[in-house]
Amino acid sequence: MMDTVRYWAMVPAAGAGKRMGVTIPKQYLALAGQPVIAHTLGTLLRYPRLAGLVVAISAGDEWWPEVAAGMVADKPLYVVTGGAERCHSVLNGLDALGEYAHPDDWVLVHDAARPCLTVDDLDRLLAELADDPVGGLLAVPVRDTLKQADVAQRIAATVDRAQLWHALTPQMFRLGILHEALRAALANGLLVTDEAAALEAAGFAPRLIEGRADNLKITRPEDLALAEFYLTRGFASAT
Repeated sequence: MMDTVRYWAMVPAAGAGKRMGVTIPKQYLALAGQPVIAHTLGTLLRYPRLAGLVVAISAGDEWWPEVAAGMVADKPLYVVTGGAERCHSVLNGLDALGEYAHPDDWVLVHDAARPCLTVDDLDRLLAELADDPVGGLLAVPVRDTLKQADVAQRIAATVDRAQLWHALTPQMFRLGILHEALRAALANGLLVTDEAAALEAAGFAPRLIEGRADNLKITRPEDLALAEFYLTRGFASAT
């Protein structure tokens, strides 16, 4: 292993966000005066411990150039074309990152539509996983009572929430291990919805690091108002 391990960020941003019911991808919706993705990337670009950042966008993305023009960065910002699913976009980003990073470097994969990530959570993630042999992710314990539905959308069972967590991002793994696990998952027909699932399929047990519940993902229209509340009231300050 190298004497100096570096940290990189990878942001998949090629999704359409169909559940938002809007005509532009959700990562480009206006939030507190900027596109959602501008808040996300700004936090990562300002974080001093990151060596660089890769963003995966869709082919023909017409909104990205304006966002890129407004980005102020003192570290590399690489752009790649995303794929059909999140896992394809992440793999494309890792392929590109392999030209600049070492297999033992850490990669933090973070959702473009999670604009409320805090420096405190980044610090905690890096500190807790620095010597971990596998890596892990930010997550929060499930608080609500969970119901399992049948095909008629009636309750089939109440699920014990004691050991359940909501997976968040960033999810942090070594570049080499993550790259290999994602490639293997796709080769086996597994369209994993997060990086931890690829590691799980490869036989690893990623660690859960408790993060802040305000690290929400913009998925539905009401999420924008809540994210703006967090950002403008200082609950999700990047400083």
